[in-house]
Amino acid sequence: MKGPAVFLAQFIQDKAPFNSFDGLCAWAAGHGYTGVQLPTNDLRIMDLDKAAKSKTYCDELSGIAKTHGLMISELSTHLQGQLVAVHPAYDKLFDAFAPPMYRGKPKARTSWAVQQMTMAAQASAYLGLSAHVTFSGGLAWPYVYPWPQRPKGLVEEAFNELAERWMPILDVFDEHGVDVCFELHPGEDLHDGASFDRFLDLCEEHPRLCINYDPSHFVLQQMDYLQFIDLYDDRIKAFHVKDAEFNPDGTGGVYGGFQDWVDRAGRFRSLGDGEIDFGAIFSKLTQYGYEGWAVLEWECCIKDSEQGAAEGAPFIQSHMIRSTERAFDDFAGGTTDTQSNRKILGLDE
Repeated sequence: MKGPAVFLAQFIQDKAPFNSFDGLCAWAAGHGYTGVQLPTNDLRIMDLDKAAKSKTYCDELSGIAKTHGLMISELSTHLQGQLVAVHPAYDKLFDAFAPPMYRGKPKARTSWAVQQMTMAAQASAYLGLSAHVTFSGGLAWPYVYPWPQRPKGLVEEAFNELAERWMPILDVFDEHGVDVCFELHPGEDLHDGASFDRFLDLCEEHPRLCINYDPSHFVLQQMDYLQFIDLYDDRIKAFHVKDAEFNPDGTGGVYGGFQDWVDRAGRFRSLGDGEIDFGAIFSKLTQYGYEGWAVLEWECCIKDSEQGAAEGAPFIQSHMIRSTERAFDDFAGGTTDTQSNRKILGLDE
């Protein structure tokens, strides 16, 4: 496992050092991070169009990170991936994720989003990255709760369309040797294991269809986030280290009652302030041979972002495990061979 790294999206501001890639790299290195995950929708951080066309430009980005002792862990297209599939109920809200020229034009916006994804595949390859993090978008999400009764075939039609849109994108990433790691997140059609399985089947078990593991979203859905690793370890190729807590009472639970984040039963918290058992998570990921990055995604409704970032790197570092290269009881072993083993088993008579 590599890390600690930090997702820069939540820290971008209009003031220095948070308004440039060089400034953010210096800031991240100062907090003890060794990697940075880059959003691709802000020209102050990177120009995705330029990165897809110029390896020289990508080398310059890597060089800036390297001067601060950092590596680029992954690129992120969460916002563009969201726009690959948008239900009309969300058109107005999600228009803000697209350039002004595509707002109010759903088909053109989708085409732009697909192009962004293909550019991210090329840029990732130029940067020497093996994984990419994103969202799936959602056509069926408005119907997540089956009331009124969902018409037969509605969910199937939505997922068929979702797979049809993503398969060509997955193929492009495959051509460039990069895994597409979907963050399973409420609001996306891919939000839990069951929805991921449905999509995986429709995409014919595509080898590049992978997962950005973020346990915070599973806590808010009341899922078993540890068993999830046992079930999907071969598809987990990226890891957002984000904490959360769930405190239901007589007024609210999973759905939150339309309350602000601080008043909801399920809340995102800074690392160490929530209820997630990261000791068990890091142990399981190490057990299964996870070799990707451990990336802080900071979101908290209480703590300041600067404090959260400062505490995040040492928290991740303290949980990272160096995989053992020998058994703990090797000292008690002896030299054995087939003849000796047969004698032990009483088979050499």
